[in-house]
Amino acid sequence: MSKITKVVFSVVGLGIRFLPATKASPKEMLPIVDKPLIQYAAEEAIAAGATELIFITGRNKRSIEDHFDNASELEASLEASGKKEMLEALKGILPSHVSCIFIRQPKALGLGHAVLCAKPVVGNASFGVILADDLIDANPPVMQQMNNVYARKQCSVLGVEDVLPLETASYGIVDAFEIEQNLLKLKSIVEKPKPADAPSTLAVVGRYILTPKIFDCLEKVKPGKGGEIQLTDGISDLMQYEDILAYRFAGKRYDCGSKLGFMKANVEYALKHSEIADDFASYLKSLKR
Repeated sequence: MSKITKVVFSVVGLGIRFLPATKASPKEMLPIVDKPLIQYAAEEAIAAGATELIFITGRNKRSIEDHFDNASELEASLEASGKKEMLEALKGILPSHVSCIFIRQPKALGLGHAVLCAKPVVGNASFGVILADDLIDANPPVMQQMNNVYARKQCSVLGVEDVLPLETASYGIVDAFEIEQNLLKLKSIVEKPKPADAPSTLAVVGRYILTPKIFDCLEKVKPGKGGEIQLTDGISDLMQYEDILAYRFAGKRYDCGSKLGFMKANVEYALKHSEIADDFASYLKSLKR
């Protein structure tokens, strides 16, 4: 029962909601305590068994490539000063058995187009897609949970969770029926429907495992608003050829594409951080006085 070993990260977004912080720095490099969002995403992929990390990048994203590159001078400095734990953390950002591939998307034309840019590298293999904006605290990590489902079912799997009815216009919403506990078969998927038009409140939240047939489907998708190619449209077409499953994952998601979600993640991750948890909890208590 094969599992995926390639994961695609679309990191072409402009991060407009975090300006001016993201004017010259990618939103994916915003830190949750002491690690950038993109590192959490990469760690999730690696925990799921990924050995190839494929980044679809754009302008002002060079720091992401630098983050996963060797930093010989910094490593030498840490070793000379005896900071072994910090040195190991730095070396552990990218394990030796994992490779990074960076593909430049010339123009931001939607998530579907970003995924399509990965076709020359992915080839005829199923693969994962992780959106770093959606940070999910889960054990085991969500992509690992989904890879286990893929190993059994050998078809595309979408990570989903229920959202509030008023929030459906911010997500791809699925209509599906349950075939196992927490596992559903898709009947349809709609991109950002108004609450009155939404077939359910079950939203796709930044985790996908897709078969290579998705590339054929995306190549046929007609560009929509702003000339963008929506991944949702490609998935809808893919349903004509094969089953697609929706998986209700176990874990807590933080919408780090929003300021509030980003701050919630920082607070809650700090409260369980080995270095600062106790002191930070005491500080938060002092604010209530």
